[in-house]
Amino acid sequence: MMQKSNVVVRKMIIEDIDGVLDVEKKSFTTPWSKDAFISEIKKNMLADYIVAEKDNKIVGYGGVWFIVDEGHITNIATHPEVRGQGIGNVIVENIISMCREKDMERMTLEVRKSNEVAQSLYKKYGFESCGVRPKYYSDTKEDAVIMWKELK
Repeated sequence: MMQKSNVVVRKMIIEDIDGVLDVEKKSFTTPWSKDAFISEIKKNMLADYIVAEKDNKIVGYGGVWFIVDEGHITNIATHPEVRGQGIGNVIVENIISMCREKDMERMTLEVRKSNEVAQSLYKKYGFESCGVRPKYYSDTKEDAVIMWKELK
């Protein structure tokens, strides 16, 4: 795993979930539950999750599902207190590396249409907008922008 100065990125473990939930609840209007993260780590053999730590505190995380030859980013978030410090970049870089290591051919994700900051981050790494999922987000009925990145 790559790291940025005093930020360490490593595989998520069960003991990280409370810290991840803190980031999750401060980042999303409809956060995932503790049980959802436990299930992803313990039961989903197609998933890998990583955390970003700074000063022994979880400041971000990301997840990806490996489905056939595609990496599907499930979520990426950074704690509001550290946004703008490049931690999202490090998480995206690590997830792209994970997909390359598993020989994925492409990557995809959905992002809220209003989340221009995240869309800019993904575009920086070669993701392109390729469509819209109307009313994708159940909490607000907001559309999702579908983004893809070719790895090969």
